Amino acid sequence: MPSAPAAINPAEATAVVTGATSGMGRAVAMRLLDEGWTVLAVDINVEGPIKDRLPAARHRTCQADVADRIAVESLINEHAATLPPLRAVVNAAGVYPPSNLDDYTEHQYRAIFDANVLGTVNVTSSTVKPMRAHGLGGTIVNFASADAFSVSPGQLLYSASKAAVVSLTKSLAIELAPSGITVNAVAPGWVDTPGTRGNDRMAAALPGIPLGRAAAAEEIADWVWKLVSAETSYVTGETLLIAGGAALR
Repeated sequence: MPSAPAAINPAEATAVVTGATSGMGRAVAMRLLDEGWTVLAVDINVEGPIKDRLPAARHRTCQADVADRIAVESLINEHAATLPPLRAVVNAAGVYPPSNLDDYTEHQYRAIFDANVLGTVNVTSSTVKPMRAHGLGGTIVNFASADAFSVSPGQLLYSASKAAVVSLTKSLAIELAPSGITVNAVAPGWVDTPGTRGNDRMAAALPGIPLGRAAAAEEIADWVWKLVSAETSYVTGETLLIAGGAALR
């Protein structure tokens, strides 16, 4: 019978976080650093180190487009050999431009699905190899969205891409279970980030949220941390909806 994954010593563990220089991805990277992990922060836009006052050995910020499989594999292979064992991956990179049946374009479709769906597959494929190599197991957390379950007007392609992430999470959970790797997802609703702050759609949505507010990025990071922590090692294939009651399932 397979055993539970080995307990994680944060001082001897690395996490890869995509979309890590802003918003929820940045909040997740900061939380992992606060917990003592080493973080490999990946983003298409590199705005600077995640934490300037930490030793460089504790965090590295790297530029890569998650939709570029070769670039992602090269980056992971380059850094995995010189960092503590890779034990967690957080696929937070994503885009969310509005679209509907009247205005969508093929370019927009490919941009959304490349970032949100293909990017999740590319990063997972590239990071599973070093996870399997050290034989300690690990955890993957994908970013879906409340729109995967309760679609919003004007989010035709985004909602579909995040529903695909929910399905990927289930499939990957089954595929990676024999390697001691759990795969779960979070599905945030409205979150107060620089990208959504001042958004007319969010302002209109807030009165309809039963808890009366948007989430803070740090609240989403707290739930990601719970999924990464050893206490949840028997949970896999699940998507946690974090929407303040605005979406239920």
